[in-house]
Amino acid sequence: MWLKLIKKPQPYIDPNLDPVLLVPGIAGSILTAVDDQNGKEERVWVRILGADYKFRTKLWSRFDPSTGKSVSLDPSTSIKVPEGRYGLQAIDVLDPDMIIGRECVSYYHDMIVEMIKWGFQEGKTLFGFGYDFRQSNRLQETMDRLAAKLESVYNASGGKKINIISHSMGGLLIKCFMGLHSDIFQKYVKNWIAIAAPFRGAPGYIASTFLNGMSFVDGWEQNFFISKWSMHQLLIECPSIYELMACPHFHWQHTPLLEIWKEKEGCDGIPRTILESYRPRDCIDIFKEALSGNSVDYNGETIPLPFNLEILKWVKETQKVLSHAKVPSGVKFYNIYGINLETPHSVCYGSDEIPVTNIQDLRFFQPTYVCVDGDGTVPAESAKADGLHAEARVAVPGEHRGILCEPHVFRILKHWLRAGDADPFYNPINDYVILPTAFEMESHHEKGLQVTSLKEEWEIISKDQDDPDDVANRKPVVSSISVSQGGNKQTPRSEAHATVVVHPQNEGKQHVELNAISVSVDA
Repeated sequence: MWLKLIKKPQPYIDPNLDPVLLVPGIAGSILTAVDDQNGKEERVWVRILGADYKFRTKLWSRFDPSTGKSVSLDPSTSIKVPEGRYGLQAIDVLDPDMIIGRECVSYYHDMIVEMIKWGFQEGKTLFGFGYDFRQSNRLQETMDRLAAKLESVYNASGGKKINIISHSMGGLLIKCFMGLHSDIFQKYVKNWIAIAAPFRGAPGYIASTFLNGMSFVDGWEQNFFISKWSMHQLLIECPSIYELMACPHFHWQHTPLLEIWKEKEGCDGIPRTILESYRPRDCIDIFKEALSGNSVDYNGETIPLPFNLEILKWVKETQKVLSHAKVPSGVKFYNIYGINLETPHSVCYGSDEIPVTNIQDLRFFQPTYVCVDGDGTVPAESAKADGLHAEARVAVPGEHRGILCEPHVFRILKHWLRAGDADPFYNPINDYVILPTAFEMESHHEKGLQVTSLKEEWEIISKDQDDPDDVANRKPVVSSISVSQGGNKQTPRSEAHATVVVHPQNEGKQHVELNAISVSVDA
């Protein structure tokens, strides 16, 4: 009896669900360094103790243009992704040892927990695909692993087609695979849901990354994490970062710029400060000059790390693959992107008072941003411009990583994956449930006229954002419209009048009434 009392209840499992494969974005997979001599493994991304040292000695790499792969500077080390829990181990909590501040290293954790509540089961209907995020999104090695993963998920689920849910750069990886292996994608995939994907790049964020590095955490957690400089030296040799640059062929509503305040001598010999602006294509020369002297010391050897033009050549081919990719017949594509946050778009260095005198000093300047709407990392304009035939594109207020924990996103996914009880009245775009409550229609003849009346009522259920104390003071909103048409022998005269009454929202429900009447000459 005691064993029965303490035994955990078995989670609900729905055998009718189609399998789901979760694909993370940049830095969203655990990476393990393997010693090729003795086979010893240790986690190098993410970890607390010795994090920066292990990062520099095991993950720093150089790009090999003959293979398109970034290879670790340590010749005796190879990097692999853990495959435990059917691939979910690598994308769940990136540092299982970190108890305090765990949220900063949680990736798909909340979504995995939520989906298990819906009836998904690890190894049967729920899987993960982690990958070495240093590499190009079209690296053949990664493409081969993904193809094998799709086949194994398909077989493990009894031959059911797969729902792919990708986040951030994972969307570019999936789009590359779809462009290169359309036949495999069509064979195994049912739906692809992209979340916060930088389809046209992350302009401001990536421009400053090339010059100043990238920090994945803020606040006190940085003391236990990778330094921004160490991260910068890694990313200079990562094709995946170059593939996130602003797309130069895209017709931006506002072109992303790199702006620099410079001091120049005027015609009268008096120095003046001017603001120079560079479009995405022109930024390359600035990156080349600014990083011309960049280098690292590794085991007593000075290794130059300038802006890599060989990677840039590789990226042009990746952009061709992305631009020609199409959704295969029978596959449905959905796009969720973040909004309502200030998101870097253009980046500026220096100021009128403190201009930049040497381009190589840009690495030591603090960038300022011109922002647009987005998720804080990816502009909404970039994320929704997928260039594909989409069943739906839905904007959700949320932060780039935090959007994976948004209740609105969970409700949308549950609806699209057909998990749990079906709700035919749910509207993912507005996050509303519309419930019809009454419907009456009457039609009759009256003195040579055809009279039709309609009365309909419904409730919209959404998050209640109104002040509950002010409900009694609010009045219904009434809107009316009347339409009339003059008649002749060919087109009989007709009139229509409609009134919509929207009652104040209360307790998450909003009552709406529609009353309409149509009168026309009985032909």
